[in-house]
Amino acid sequence: MSIHPTLPGLFEPVQATLPLETAPATDKQIAYARSLAAKTGRALPASLLRSKAGLSAWIDAVRPKAPAGRFDAYPSAKQVQFAERIARLKRRQIPAECFKDKVMMSRWIDGNKPR
Repeated sequence: MSIHPTLPGLFEPVQATLPLETAPATDKQIAYARSLAAKTGRALPASLLRSKAGLSAWIDAVRPKAPAGRFDAYPSAKQVQFAERIARLKRRQIPAECFKDKVMMSRWIDGNKPR
């Protein structure tokens, strides 16, 4: 007879995946995926049409990437507007190099945001 109590399942590995309900793909998402499949000539697995997340991952993998332009590194108009509003509130100047690099603009915004 054992002195230690037995607890079945206590030291077994944790279940890795749970059978959770997945959201179904939307009609708009399915239509876009079908148009992408037709344009690229790639097969659209029917099993993905039931899963919003799965279909989204397939679309991201198949969708053509936007060509890199010379203005990709520049901050967006909304980013510039927000930075200018902060600069007015704090009565500070935004460094000129921030207008040519969105990462630098983001760092300036983060460092100067009103609290």
